[in-house]
Order: sequence, then C-alpha cells, then structure tokens
Amino acid sequence: MRTKIVVVLLAVLPAGAMSQPAFDVMETTIAEIHAGYASGTLTARQLVQLYLDRIEAYDRSGPRINSVLTLNPAALEEADRLDDAYRRSGLVGPLHGIPVMLKDQIDVAGMPTTLGSVLFKDYYPDQDAFVTTKLEEAGAIILAKVTLGEMAAGDTHGSLFGSTRNPYALDRTVGGSSGGPAASIAANFATLSVGQEALASIRRPAAWNSIVGMRPTAGLVSRTGVYAGWPQVAGSLGPMARTVEDAAALLDVLVGYDADDPITAHGAAHLGGGSYKRFLDADGLRGARLGILREPIGIGSEPGSEDFAKVDAAFARSIAELRAAGAVVVDPLVIPDLQRLLTSRGGRPGDNAEAFANYFGRSRSPPFVSIEAMRAASEYDRLTRFAKALFDGNGNGDASRHYAHLVARDELMHRFLKVMTDHDLDAIVLKTNEHQPTLIEDGTKPPFVNTKGAWFLNTFLVYVPIVAVPAGFTVDDLPVGITFMGRPYDDGAMLKLAYAYEQATHHRRPPSTTPALSR
Repeated sequence: MRTKIVVVLLAVLPAGAMSQPAFDVMETTIAEIHAGYASGTLTARQLVQLYLDRIEAYDRSGPRINSVLTLNPAALEEADRLDDAYRRSGLVGPLHGIPVMLKDQIDVAGMPTTLGSVLFKDYYPDQDAFVTTKLEEAGAIILAKVTLGEMAAGDTHGSLFGSTRNPYALDRTVGGSSGGPAASIAANFATLSVGQEALASIRRPAAWNSIVGMRPTAGLVSRTGVYAGWPQVAGSLGPMARTVEDAAALLDVLVGYDADDPITAHGAAHLGGGSYKRFLDADGLRGARLGILREPIGIGSEPGSEDFAKVDAAFARSIAELRAAGAVVVDPLVIPDLQRLLTSRGGRPGDNAEAFANYFGRSRSPPFVSIEAMRAASEYDRLTRFAKALFDGNGNGDASRHYAHLVARDELMHRFLKVMTDHDLDAIVLKTNEHQPTLIEDGTKPPFVNTKGAWFLNTFLVYVPIVAVPAGFTVDDLPVGITFMGRPYDDGAMLKLAYAYEQATHHRRPPSTTPALSR
C-alpha cells in the first residue's frame, strides 16, 4: 500500500549515507542489474538507494538538473518486498527490481500527477494508469514522477518547477515535453523511463540527452490513466532508455490491449508475436534499404543558420556510418508535397475537452470538472504561454481545419507508403531534431523559442513507429540523434535497425555534469 505524501519534495525519502557497493550503477542495464541480483553483489534496495543518492547529489544539488518532481515514498519498501520475493523464488517478472521514472502525466495511485503545473500540485489520482499496473506486475519499481513541458506542452518548463536543465549543457533545455524522463535517464537517476509523444515529445528530448527514445505505432500502448488520451489519437506512450535493448524490454511490458482505450483495438492484432528483443541483430543494417529524408520540416527551423549546419554535419557523418554498416542508402528521398501537407495539422473539435473529461472522470476527487473551470482558476495565468495555448477556445478545434487535416493525412500516408514501396525501403531515416538544444533563457523570455527544429511527420500520420538513437555530438559537443521511421506496426524492424546502428557506433556517453559518486 502506498503512503500518500503531502508535499512535492525530494526530502520525502532520506537519501542515506553514501554507500560503497561493488555494483557500478553508471550506465547500467537491465541485464547487468539482474546479473547483480543473481550473483548476490546487488539487491533492489541497494540499487534504489544508489539512484536516490545520485538524485540528491545532482538533481537538487550540484548541477541541479531539476528533473524529479516527486519521489515514490514506498520505493525502498517495494525494493525490500522484491528482494524477499527473489530470495524465495527468483525474478517476479522481466523488470524485477528495475527502477523506472514516469512522465508526470501518468497516474500512480498515492502520488500526485501534477502535469508540471501549480494547478495540479495537490491532485492525487486514486487509480493507477494501465501502464503503471503493467510495470508493477512485471516487477518494476516506480521510483519517481519527473518533469515535463507544463500540461505536456513544449519544452520542459512549468509553473510548478521552473525549468529542467540539460545535463550536457546546463544553460540549455532538455527539450520536451518528455524532458524529465530523458534527463533523468541521461544523468543515471534510474534505469528506464516512460515518456509520451503527440508531436515530438519523446524523440526530441531523447536526441538532446543522448538516449534512445521510441514512439511505438499508436494503438500498441494504452493511455488510460494518462493525461491527453482518448479520443485524441496522435499521442502514444513509449520507452526511453540508455540502450535499444532496454527500450525493447520496456516496450514488451508496456504493450497490450485495453478496452478503456479504443485505439488499442488497432494494435491488438499485432500483439502476441513474442518479445521485441527477438528483432535485435547487431548485423541488422547489412543490406537494409534506407531512404534519407533531408528536406527541412522542423518547427521554426532555419536551414541557412550556423546552428542548423552543425546538426547537418553530424547527420552526414551518420549516413556514412549507415553505409559502413552495410546499409543501402537512397539519398535524398523525396516525398512529394511534404511540407504543404504537414501545414494542415489540426485537431478534431472537442477532442481536447473530451480527453480532459475522460482523464479526470476516473477520479473520485477531480481538481476541475472541465477545461472552462480550470481556466477560471486564480492560478491559471501562472501557466507557461505554451501550456495556455493548448486551451485557446476552451480546448476546441476548428472543424474546417480538422477536415483539411484528415484529407492531408490520408494523402500523405499514401505518398509515404508509395515512396517506401517504389524504392523498396525498410525505413526512412531523418535527423531526430534539426537544431541543437536551445537556451533555457530563450525559451522562458522573449523570443520564447519552443520546440525549435522538431518535426512531426510520424505523429501527423499517427500509425507509424519511430526509434531515435544517439548519433554522437556536434562540434559544440551537444548531443544529436537519428531516427528510423517505418510502415505501420513495423516496430520490431525499427528496433532492429536502431540496435544495429547503436552497436556499430556506440555514440552514447554519460554527461560530465553528473559523474559517478565517490565510493
């Protein structure tokens, strides 16, 4: 039973004295943790404490990454329970004793879901999200709820917490909106995290924090108990990890049909084929046909700028690495009328309001009964400009714009699939983001730069998977990534390609601002 906490502070759990275990927590993986449990060199309690020590040292102290909103007060208790179970009968599930961070729009009963906003700082859902239950059944330990772009909008700034700092450059943003999940994994505050993407919210922070991020095909993962779910369709939860193998292991646990989220009916027929880890092949790029999409399609991108050129140079290196690993590259690949079609993005009238009602309707004590009631709250004006933009017109879309969006989406899906078929492609490859991480100051003060260089081709099409993987660093030593995007429900093949690229390059490296703690 979780104990309800009344403040959102790291002090809810004592960090404890710095221990000196034999286990090295830096960059550790699920397999290494389970090997530690098997050898007796590690317990779940020790692992949780190691991460808590790092959070204390680096998230609220030292570089003050500011990625953790709420620690789970029952994390050590849960670790003890899992250690007891392990001594009796071994692993309780595939994520036994694995600490996981959740983006703070995913419900955990007994912990607040704040959405990064002062409006929801005291909101305690009384049910777990569907994926929270699946994680706990798999043996995972929910370690913390982490920051996000307020109300899941834009870069990771919020009225409740301020801004999350990029561990690779403390004056720059982590991206968003899943910035907390990305930064906390980059800084080795946990093993895995779960993000959410409806525009570019997993992929972009993954690139800017040198981790792996995947938005699965919509319909594989339920959004019940997650803010901004049904009837909206673009958003999907997805794994964020330091390795592709760990992302695949997390995806295994997240997927599943849920009658309360109708979009999962689309994915139901694609489940049951076995672990996504079966696709992992270090030689998976050999003979793979990849189309290179170079056309700038990012929000606010400046193709003539020096910053854009630095990312472009890193992307050119990645293409050479793909060729060296045996891929057949079609470069450049052109999707006719791509930019024109993408400009028509627009939500269905009422979707935002209905999703709001569906989410808070699960609670016995919702903080607001409607978007209108939320907008009338005295603290509403404290929200970031990007969060408030979500609720212009009380969250209602424009019917004519939405119709144009549906027509364009249908046309673009045909063109997307035709280009892939005409060139016999296994995937399309893009820069994960077209610009380097922007300065926090520029996002919180004029000119209010937000989501710069982010593209949304995959979320526009809805039913296509992407995997973003670290692709090294620019000449400014800032992280970049490349993205593999495929046909609907071709998630396993995208993991295969991403894994092969990762194994061929090993670009991931931890940030210098959050080094190993002294033993």
